[in-house]
Amino acid sequence: MAENSTRLRTGVEGLDDVLFGGLLPHRLYLLEGMPGSGKTTLAFQFLLEGVRRGEPVLYVTLSETEEEIRDVATSHGWTLDGVTIRELTATESALNVEEQYTVFHPADVELTETTKRLLDDVETVAPTRIVFDSLSEFRLLAGNPLRYRRQILALKQYFAGRQSTVLLLDDLTAAEHDLQVQSIAHGAVLLEHSIPAFGSLRRRLSITKFRGSDFRGGYHDYCIRRGGLEVFPRLVASEHRGESSRERLSSGLEGIDRLLGGGIGRGTSTLVQGASGTGKSTIAALFCTHAASLGHKSSLFIFDESINTLLARLDGLGVPLREHYTAGRVKIQQVDPAEFSLGELSHSIQQTVESDGAIIIVIDSLNGFLHSMPEEELLVVHLHELLTYLGQRGVATMLVSTHQGVIGPSMTAPVDASYLADAVLLLRYFEVEGEVRQAISAIKMRGGEHERTIRELIMRGGRIHVGEPLRDYRGVLTGTPEKLPPV
Repeated sequence: MAENSTRLRTGVEGLDDVLFGGLLPHRLYLLEGMPGSGKTTLAFQFLLEGVRRGEPVLYVTLSETEEEIRDVATSHGWTLDGVTIRELTATESALNVEEQYTVFHPADVELTETTKRLLDDVETVAPTRIVFDSLSEFRLLAGNPLRYRRQILALKQYFAGRQSTVLLLDDLTAAEHDLQVQSIAHGAVLLEHSIPAFGSLRRRLSITKFRGSDFRGGYHDYCIRRGGLEVFPRLVASEHRGESSRERLSSGLEGIDRLLGGGIGRGTSTLVQGASGTGKSTIAALFCTHAASLGHKSSLFIFDESINTLLARLDGLGVPLREHYTAGRVKIQQVDPAEFSLGELSHSIQQTVESDGAIIIVIDSLNGFLHSMPEEELLVVHLHELLTYLGQRGVATMLVSTHQGVIGPSMTAPVDASYLADAVLLLRYFEVEGEVRQAISAIKMRGGEHERTIRELIMRGGRIHVGEPLRDYRGVLTGTPEKLPPV
């Protein structure tokens, strides 16, 4: 593994992270992807990074005009000053009958002429970064696989002697997946996109080959926005091991802290489960508000309600979250599961921990989290990795999960995350004397003592209160308790 080689930045921070610093210089790389996957955009980010570093760069297009290329750059707000563009497309004269070949096969003439024009440009510009867009035209000009492979090998050897890093773009439009270039290239990146039944395109990339260097394997989500590709490296918890604080964090409400044995611990995860409207989000907000009052930062990622609705509801309960949100001590990000991928969500969580120093992360709710990734078995694995990372960073994580249904003994959660959590708070509606009330209990606390009683949670009159243990009733958690006879 070439550990001491100077890495070549790609211009995409997330991709450099996946490649552990960037590309190895003076090599030939393959960038594969179907039309629309962002190959040209990534290629220009690679070239513009070279321009920023004062390097001569060359873009060779065999299929699009320079005008079309500049339109793409304009759409991203780029200026292509410093990028030499060479257009090796067919000219109008090539369409004339007099200019058509009659003795030689077009491949025997066109490929040679194309190559000669290209090498002339290379001698003039002496680029350190070169992009060829795309290999489909080279493949057609070559006429047969043997000639095509030899031409690519010749280009590889030619540029290696000129200290150039070459990026070959392939749009995968051949009838069969061509592995000729992949076997020759030093490294290969595959861009993929899919169209879900609802929502925006889901995009991901993978490194299929990278000789002489390690890289972060697997799939990495990415998106295309104005300004280029943004790659979200797959979160690997084992890369973030270290000692973390086990400090207890209070909710500011004595009754809840008592149930949890003093509060939630940093580096642990707490699952707050219950029917819709039982107070799950409110309890999570209490911990964030109290932490903010002590000068700590926290972040809420909410799926199920708007930021304005959340703040207005908490205002009515006397929870001053709005004050801390305005001051920047609490960050609230509204997540649309139809637009966000899990990779982007994990990246946002990681950024708020690493950059903002958040010590509490709230995911509200797991139901929305599940909708971001319908494959439930993969969701649990992803969630496990995320919780492990947050635990190693000393972050207290709160997961809100809404049960299906409102009342009754058969209420279930859409995904069982109770075994992943270190603590579980259960909230239930129950009926007493024609009135619907709310109950709260801590049914799990890994590695610590907690109160095992069931208490009433009261939210009215602009305040939140945890009542005394419901010792006069049996079956509260079923929703239809029985009043015990007096002793």
